[in-house]
Amino acid sequence: MTTAAQIISLVRSHTRGDSTRFEQVALQLAAAAAKRGHIKVAEELRGLIEEARNQSKSIERTRDPIPMVRPRGELAGILTASFPSTRLSSLVLHERLGAALKRIVKEQREREKLDDHGLSPRRKLLLSGPPGTGKTSTAAALAGELSLPLFTIELDGIVTKFMGESAAKLRLVFESIANNRGVYLFDELDALAAERSMPNDVGEARRISTAFLKFLEEDRSTSLILAATNHAKLLDRALFRRFDAIFSYELPDEAQARAVLENNLTTFDLSHLDWDRLFAECRGMSHCDIARGAADAARIAVLDHEAELDSELLIAALADRRHGPAV
Repeated sequence: MTTAAQIISLVRSHTRGDSTRFEQVALQLAAAAAKRGHIKVAEELRGLIEEARNQSKSIERTRDPIPMVRPRGELAGILTASFPSTRLSSLVLHERLGAALKRIVKEQREREKLDDHGLSPRRKLLLSGPPGTGKTSTAAALAGELSLPLFTIELDGIVTKFMGESAAKLRLVFESIANNRGVYLFDELDALAAERSMPNDVGEARRISTAFLKFLEEDRSTSLILAATNHAKLLDRALFRRFDAIFSYELPDEAQARAVLENNLTTFDLSHLDWDRLFAECRGMSHCDIARGAADAARIAVLDHEAELDSELLIAALADRRHGPAV
């Protein structure tokens, strides 16, 4: 790589917020300077890189790890920010879905290689499926895998009854998407982009949906935009072609149900459990409800049964999560 190409790559990685690539290229420049005998320049570059590393570690150790991207002003009531440590490996997903999400991460991590061939990574993703099946967790995992902040859009902060105000707030969100690279999650998208021809639709709802479609189509940022819905049939049909990929989430099968239970009961002996009865109880439940049922059973076992967990206790806790506790 020539020096000119290195400088271009350095600027490109900085503008895209790719700190890993920025550091790699800076180290290459330091090594090249050392080879040419510019020892002081090389040492200063390496010192600046080390200083940046230490600053990054200091930020990660704080309770609020991303103070520089905390939404402010009008965005404070619209966006919430976090810096998840979740990874895709911690999610229980169908094999094909897990592989597809890993491909998204690979495309993002190697987007410069794609750029060199006139290609771009997919970054506008629609997540569709029943509640509690991992859509929100996927957004956190993608942010964790890519070391990016996760911004969740609070729809109740956007949707108002005043004409034009909702679209103006939506514009602020997309300005943030363009200016602050991250993973942006529009949860419960059907509340924002419902089919515009619905008979009970009102003018302001149509304007919000139209504005969202327009901003999404015009977006040319490097941020990942994720939209999650429990009711894909309610979405405006024009919306689907605005996304680069659509991922479908399903209720867990037996293998996944067992994985969720095992992941949430790691400190207990599960070898004696009646898995057939547990699978029957888990049928039709979401990943989230199974996990919460397991946590409920674990608390009861620790507090009331000397940390002994049996099938009856776990089945009862799962049933409570499914139907609500008996009165």
